[in-house]
Amino acid sequence: MQNAGIAALGLNWRYLAFEVHPDNLRAALDGARLMNFVGINLTVPHKLLAVGMVDALDESARNWGAVNTVRFEGRDDRGAWRRLPELAEAPREVRSQGFNTDADAISRALCEDLGFNLAGMKVLVLGVGGAGRTAALKLAAEGVSELFLVNRTASKAEAVADEIRQRWPAVKLNVGYPSGQVDLLLNATSLGLKGTDPLPFDERQFALGQARAVYDMIYRPAETPLLVAARAAGCRAANGLGMLLYQGAKALELWSGQTAPVGIMRRALEKNVYG
Repeated sequence: MQNAGIAALGLNWRYLAFEVHPDNLRAALDGARLMNFVGINLTVPHKLLAVGMVDALDESARNWGAVNTVRFEGRDDRGAWRRLPELAEAPREVRSQGFNTDADAISRALCEDLGFNLAGMKVLVLGVGGAGRTAALKLAAEGVSELFLVNRTASKAEAVADEIRQRWPAVKLNVGYPSGQVDLLLNATSLGLKGTDPLPFDERQFALGQARAVYDMIYRPAETPLLVAARAAGCRAANGLGMLLYQGAKALELWSGQTAPVGIMRRALEKNVYG
């Protein structure tokens, strides 16, 4: 996806994947900065750790408390911070600025893939670590009426619920499963990455017939056991492909200063995921 977008914009860049142990994240960030990387993306478990490691935080990262995109910037002759590709030569002083492109991607994908207006909805969120926490915060900011938060460690769900109560007091918060109907079930757990995984909720406490729609953040496999079961139960359903696309497109725009070729990136992503 990213390399297709980079090629379409005519940039002499390459997007590569690196596995970095959390204990080495700070060293990896420093190394990328010293080698004048244009930018990087971070995934679990680095998004929360990076908040305290980058030199500056964009409003998006401050607002959602997580960093999934880093842009390296250098000072120009006037002392202003600029994207590295905009500078004529490698600057002496380079900083890392953290952004969050996940939150807007979540709401855009839900609206486009499921046709939802999030305001006033009742939503069950499964998993509140990393992307799940960001999703819950973004849903609250979009004006959902009620949130149900379920997490393997209940104390984490309570902590996210308390944060939402302080920031968006109009949203009704519940830690645990709903007894009645919800408009949306959003899976932010890793259950579903394997075809043999169980469903990501306790079937003794919740049935898919209680949800109008199901969104699984997992995009590979394209059809998780949850999505198969959701469609069988008559729910509208979508996977996390749209979220991945939109967060990546925004990251490319932050690095390049150009409009991302979303259509080209989508086709490359679909070919990679669906074959």
